[in-house]
Amino acid sequence: MLTDDERVTIRDVAARAGVSATTVSRVIKGDYPVAQATRTRVLRAMRDLDYVLNVHARALSGASTKMVAFVLDDVTGPSFAYVAKGVEQQATAEGRLCMVCTTHGDPARELAVVEAMREQRADAVILVGGGSLDDTYRERMSHFAHALDKAGSRLVLCGRPPLGDDVPTTVVEYDNEGGAYAMTSHLLSQGHRRIALLGAASPADRSTTKVDRERGFVRAHESFGVPYDPDLVIPAGFGRADGYEGTRRLIALGARFTAVFAATDMVAIGVLAALREAGLRVPDDVSLVGYDDIPFAADLEPGLTTVHIPTEELGRTAVRLALNREERQHVVLGTHIVVRNSVRPPRRGQ
Repeated sequence: MLTDDERVTIRDVAARAGVSATTVSRVIKGDYPVAQATRTRVLRAMRDLDYVLNVHARALSGASTKMVAFVLDDVTGPSFAYVAKGVEQQATAEGRLCMVCTTHGDPARELAVVEAMREQRADAVILVGGGSLDDTYRERMSHFAHALDKAGSRLVLCGRPPLGDDVPTTVVEYDNEGGAYAMTSHLLSQGHRRIALLGAASPADRSTTKVDRERGFVRAHESFGVPYDPDLVIPAGFGRADGYEGTRRLIALGARFTAVFAATDMVAIGVLAALREAGLRVPDDVSLVGYDDIPFAADLEPGLTTVHIPTEELGRTAVRLALNREERQHVVLGTHIVVRNSVRPPRRGQ
């Protein structure tokens, strides 16, 4: 393996191809016309010498890295995985590599990743999932959006709302609140009046996704003229364990509910396990719904009624708009309910 001092340089390639270093640079950047025969000689020399582009030098020269960065909380989340699939497919179609970065739900780490991708001259930095509503976070992210734009890159908010009209971003969101409103309305129309919401926002975790889903839940109750019980609105994370532990707490406290709206399908899987452990059947004793429509939601027993999010389309659209800015830069995709077998009207007296 070559050491840093032994690595092939542009000058080595130029000497091999019999051209100037400037010509080699133009072939690499693709920003200036070069005769096809000359281009072929340069590419052959690069291949023969196993030339590897120095990314840092390229960044210093102001060139793009032909890369998009995909930033998310956790790669193990099924819905995130399908957004990532859409991002990777479109990035490939656009001739870009795709780099995946995880933040583990830490806003400070997310900001650090965005800064690192700006330094690497990524063509686009795509943030997926709910963002923080903290003012300091939003101000810092707005600063990075302007810095990326100045560098010829783009900050993309995928599945989260804009930072402001004066902030240069690409926004691809879905009707998060509308999906929660429609699902809660479905439960209310079935006669449920005591609905637990598992996965609401806590004072310390005011993510946009959680806030929007809780807002849709509350608005549906208001539309139906049905008061909701604040004690049944449970702040929690978006994982299976959160659904399991939250449901166990509700049962241990003797809470009375006929339906559970899980803020994600993964939460719903945990809810289902806790209900079964307590001897409660879905939907005979408790109705259960989720959000996301991950692939195996249909394979649960019973099949889970849930809100469908166009995850792959989110990813594809995020990349396409960021790299083709003549298109409209703010798109809201629709959601819809997928009705399966996990909901039934409450029994008389429940």
